[in-house]
This record gives sequence, structure tokens and C-alpha cells, in this order.
Amino acid sequence: MTKKVFALDTKPGIQRDGTIFDKEYYTDGKWVRFQKFGGEFARPRKIGGYREIINTLAGPSRGVFVVVRNLFNNVYSGYSDGLQVIPVNNNGVGSGVQDFSFGGPILTTTLISGGTAYVNATYTNVPLIYSTSGTGIGARATIVVSGTAVTSVTITSGGIRYVKGEFLTAATANLGGSGSGLSIQIATIDSPFTASDQNSWQFDTFTDAVGYQTNLLLAHPSRDLVDIDSEVNTRLLCGPITGTILWAAGLFAVDGCTVTNASPTVTLSEINAKIGAGQVVKGYGIPASTTVVSVVGTAVTLSQNATASSTTTLTFDNEVSISGGVVALHPYVFVYGNDGLIQNCSAGDIDDWVSADANQVNAATGKILQGLPVRGGSNSPSGLFWSLDSIVRVSYAPQSLGVPGTANFSAPTFWRYDLMTSQSSFLSSSSVIEYDGLYFWCGTDRFLLYNGVPKEVPNTFNQNYFFDNLNYAQRQKVWATKIPRFGEVWWFYPRGDAEECTDAVIYNIRDNTWYDTGLALGAQRTAGYFSQVFRFPVQAGYEVNAANAINLVSIDNAGSGYSNGTYSYELLTGGTGTGATATITVIGGAVRSVVINDRGSGYTVGNALSATLAGGGTGFVLSVVSVMQQMSLWQHETGKNEIKNTSVLAIESSFTTSDLGVVAGGPATFSPVGENKWTRIERVEPNFIQSGNLDLYVIGRPYADEVDQITGPYTFAPGTGKIDLKEQRRILRLKFVSNIANGDYQTGKIIVDADMGDVRGYST
Repeated sequence: MTKKVFALDTKPGIQRDGTIFDKEYYTDGKWVRFQKFGGEFARPRKIGGYREIINTLAGPSRGVFVVVRNLFNNVYSGYSDGLQVIPVNNNGVGSGVQDFSFGGPILTTTLISGGTAYVNATYTNVPLIYSTSGTGIGARATIVVSGTAVTSVTITSGGIRYVKGEFLTAATANLGGSGSGLSIQIATIDSPFTASDQNSWQFDTFTDAVGYQTNLLLAHPSRDLVDIDSEVNTRLLCGPITGTILWAAGLFAVDGCTVTNASPTVTLSEINAKIGAGQVVKGYGIPASTTVVSVVGTAVTLSQNATASSTTTLTFDNEVSISGGVVALHPYVFVYGNDGLIQNCSAGDIDDWVSADANQVNAATGKILQGLPVRGGSNSPSGLFWSLDSIVRVSYAPQSLGVPGTANFSAPTFWRYDLMTSQSSFLSSSSVIEYDGLYFWCGTDRFLLYNGVPKEVPNTFNQNYFFDNLNYAQRQKVWATKIPRFGEVWWFYPRGDAEECTDAVIYNIRDNTWYDTGLALGAQRTAGYFSQVFRFPVQAGYEVNAANAINLVSIDNAGSGYSNGTYSYELLTGGTGTGATATITVIGGAVRSVVINDRGSGYTVGNALSATLAGGGTGFVLSVVSVMQQMSLWQHETGKNEIKNTSVLAIESSFTTSDLGVVAGGPATFSPVGENKWTRIERVEPNFIQSGNLDLYVIGRPYADEVDQITGPYTFAPGTGKIDLKEQRRILRLKFVSNIANGDYQTGKIIVDADMGDVRGYST
């Protein structure tokens, strides 16, 4: 036996930068973290497992957000063609995926059925009403009846909050006679997005306490929104462009207003504070680009006369520009974007952007990419806003100048804008995370934090490893999260030529050390939400469960002879794929609406599909407009395995020590003076809290730049007192691996029985 034993006291952290020989820290690791249990050093332990919540998530996801809903919590996930919600309970057990539709003013409609027995005439300013349920209000149209049937419908006032595909009609009394059967379908809606995007941008709608519809929006990840910030007819709350859910609601509307072509002034029974100078006004007979000039008493003066006299619904649009994102600094909502724009609403009223405490400034030269609340002390609320090269702090600091009623009095100011630095950098809008009042983010070449002032976070472990291998073409996909239980901030990133995240670097705040996930499968995540509502974090993967599932379809031929009604989960036949079902709505004997339920797999764009419906009918054909990949939503830090459906799969975890050779001073010390001999190990005495077997490998090389020789594994079970072996290396490391179902470990103080071996080196 050897004369000496050494405690294995490699320092915590995985040092990737520099040479293997020149390190006091662990030299390699995979899916391992470091945690202090009372000794001098934090020691390795396996990162937790993950369990699949669902495997039909559209993706890759570009943002995950959680909203509490009583017994169930809604997990929202946005992807390139829409928004989905997954209701899950507090244990992360899901109940399926739901898709949502975008709402806005009507632009055009499709006449499904002209009906019969109407009076031949042209009717103007006709209110449109729902023949089915819907959320929109205020739409009006010019309707032409030829003979006894409606032959054309032209929208004259688009209203607000309508959804593409909904069905409308008009009251018989407004068209004369005893007509019936008019059916109008919404074809396009007015939005800042292109017509094709109206199929893609999707929202979750619910009603607030005062009856206004509120939506949830996730910004389109493949577009920067720079080109669509001139008119956003929605209000937004909480998040960056990619990576977080935004809340949205419609314009402020006043129904039953009387406008006249003889005067630019509209008299309302009551003026709401939401109506203010500079707002765009829309409605039947209101010329394009009409704005509010002034508001006095109950009179609103417009910039132009109406083109007709009528009773209509007026919408007052604040035209809030949102090209960067939105953040809530209670009780204010701030939007930000191009040209350094930072703008806020009035206190507690997201529809009011014109009152005295609402403000708009251009606080930086470049685009504002992210905003987050920050502790403001006496100047609360406060927020931090990041551009590509600067950080601006906004603080609530109301003050009046002069004495009211005197000549030197000026209107009060409410906000202070402080440029914290103009020499910073910002890698991506999702790369910043708040941790207990500190803000950590990635710059373009270093890691930074804000703790009252911006400063660098020193990283001598893996800064080069991260920035030298980051795929900068995919930099916007870098995203940050945190795991407070272990004091960690994670940055997921695409490594090498990968287009999605393949690895993550981790900063341990408690131990001021760095490590990484070692390209583990659990790091292949595109978005996530930390453990705030749930006990465990929720993250979205990009492994493909169903390739070429149906995303969007269009009706090529509505067919005829079908029985009116709604047919749920009808099997779609034809094409190259299988398994797709849809809910099909028939009106007037023809198919008018198709909503995909099960997306199937294996379909090709352009595939012609159909369905056989009860009650007969022929000719119905739809085509596949686009396909998607279905992926998994995961709950992390739960258990020890990867649990996918009913499969329980092992998660590999490992760590490799620094050099233990006597040439570097020996296993217990790191010294520039050592013995020029081999290091001989005869026994390892493990000290683990352990589940399942672990494998020990001996790694070494004769000289610092030669190739490693690896022997093993030496497998040991829980409770094993010693591992006997006879291994010699001049430069020597030990690697411990767990790769068994239900395997887990927490490392203690491992004892190594080692001594000096032969005097000569060896050659590989």
C-alpha cells in the first residue's frame, strides 16, 4: 500500500479556458453543478432530471410565460406562426394544447350567402352583428341588395377586436323587407402585420373587470418589428420582442357618436381621460389620418370634417409605437423601441397615453431592446432600459416649477432619465435576468451586471469557451434564466454552427464560480420560465416529435350539399401524411371554416386534403399552406431521469478533476515545484450520497500536450468502501460518471491513496 493518502480537494467550477495542466479547478464536466455542504469547497452534484409535460408543442418556442389561473396555470408558448397555451396544475401535469387567434378591426369580408327576401337597394352605415359568438364591436358596412339577395358588402368602419374567420350578418330591419340568410365571413383584419402574418400572430382573449377585451401576444421571432412599429392597434405589457409574453388590448372606443360633414367637432355625453390631443380617430365617415386637435368640456375637435353625417362608433387610437417591447413599472406601463424611444401611459390606465404623467422621450441613439423594473427607493417606480451600447435608468420624480398662477409657473414633470453608461454592450434581448435585485446579462464579449452601477462579472473559467464558440449569426436566440435554489444564472446559446441552443454556461452567485452543461441534452432548450409559479422550472425543447405536422390550411373548394353544422375531430384524408383531424363548420351547404385539432405528421406543403362528413356533400378540398415541427415542453429539476411519455431514460452526468500528479505538486497541493515521477494510485475511497452505480476512469498523459490515456471503468455501488486499482500517470486526472436510470450523486471528501511511481516518463 502507499504511504500517503490525499483528500480530493479540486476547487469548484469547470475551467474551460487555458490548458488542462494549468488548472486548479475541474477540467471537464457534463450536467453537473457545484454546491457547498459545509466543507471548505463546493462539491460536484448531478443536475436534476426533467419530465416531459407535452410532446405536441409547436416550435421551436421563442418565449415561455406563466399566468396563474386558479387551480390550473396557463403556460404560454409563442413560436414563429402563433401562440399556444398549455393549462397545467401546480405539479406540471398538462391538459393539452390550445391555439389562439388574432383580433383587430375588419378590413375585408367574404360574402358566404346573400340570403333572400331582402329589399333591392344600397344601404349605408349598416351595423354588422354576429351570427355566431365573437368579441368585436363597432363594424359597419355598405351593403348592396340586387333583386332580393345581398350581392356585396364593403366595410366602412372596421370596429375593434374582430377575429379573422368569424361570421357576421346584419339585422333584417336595416335591410328592409323580411329577408334572412345573410352570412358574412371576416377575411382580413387591420393590423400592423402583413396579411399572411394574420394567420400567424395569435392571442389569448379574456375580459377585464370593466368589460374590455384583453389579449396575450407573443412577438414574432423571425421579425424584428422594426417595420411594423408605425401603428400597433393593441396595448402590450411585460416582455422583450422574443422571449416573453406581451399583453394586448384594443383601441378605446365610443359607440353611438353623431358625426356631421358640416363641423369638425363631436359632442359626447362624457369625455374620458383616454381621449386627448394627437390621437388618431377612426370611424364611418371619418377621413384617413384624422386626429384629435383639442378636447374642451364634452366637445372633441377633429382635424377634419366627416365625409358624411351619421351615428357611428369612433375609435381613439393612441398609436403607441412598440418595436422593442413593453414592461410594467406599476402602476405605469412603458413601451420602448426604435431611436431610443421610451414611453409610458398614465398611472393605472393603459389606455391613456396623453395625460400629464404620461411621457415620451428618445433617451438613446439606438433601439431600446429590453426594459425591466428596478428598485427605486424613494423614486419608485423605476426601470432599467438597455440599448445596444447604453443603459438608461428611468425614475419617478414628480416636481413642479414655479408658483401656480404666476408667470414663472410651468407644467409639472414626472420622470427622470439617467444615462448609466454609453459604453456597454448587449448580446440579445432575452440574455438579461434579474436575480434578487441584481441584473445579469451578456454583452458582445463579456458578462455584466447592474447593482446600482454597471460592472463586469469576471469570468476566468469559460468566457473564451463561450464567446469563441457562440454562433453570432444566431445571437438573438441566447436566453437567460435562473435557478434560485442553487444560486445559479444560466445562459443558453447555440454553439459552433448550431442554429438552436446546444449548451449553457452557468454562473453560481453564491460560490462566485462558473461551469457549463457540457453539451448535455438537457441544455437543448429554446425558451423557459424559472421556478416562480411552479416549484420546478418550465423549458421548451427543440427535439422533433412529429415532423411536418400541419400548421396552416386554406379552403380551395368549399364543396356543396353538406348538412349545416359543426363537425368536430373529423379525420382529414389525402396527402403524404397521417393522423390529422379538424373541426369543420358548414354554412349554406358548404365548408366555411376549418380548425386543425390533431396536426398529424408527414405532410407536405400543397397537399390536397378532404373529409367525409355525416349527411353527405361533395367537393370539399383544402390544401396545406405550411407545416411545422412538434416538440416537447419540459419540467426541469424534477427527479433524476429524462421521463418522456412512459420511457425512463438515464441522464449522463460527469466531472473530471484537475491534475493530481506529483509533477504538479501532488493531489493535495498545487505547486510550481514537484517530483519528476509518475503518480501511482492504488486505491480510491469514495465519499458520495449516491443512487445507482458510478464509474471511475483514470485519465493521464506523459507530457502536458500529448494525448490522454484513459482506463476504466472501475464501477462502484452505493456504500462501496474502497476501489482498488493499480494505475500510473505522470499527469493524472480522475473522472466520475453517472449514466444509469435513477442514478444520482452528491460528492463529499474523496480520499486518494497515492504515491510516487516510476522515475521515467513514457511515450504514447
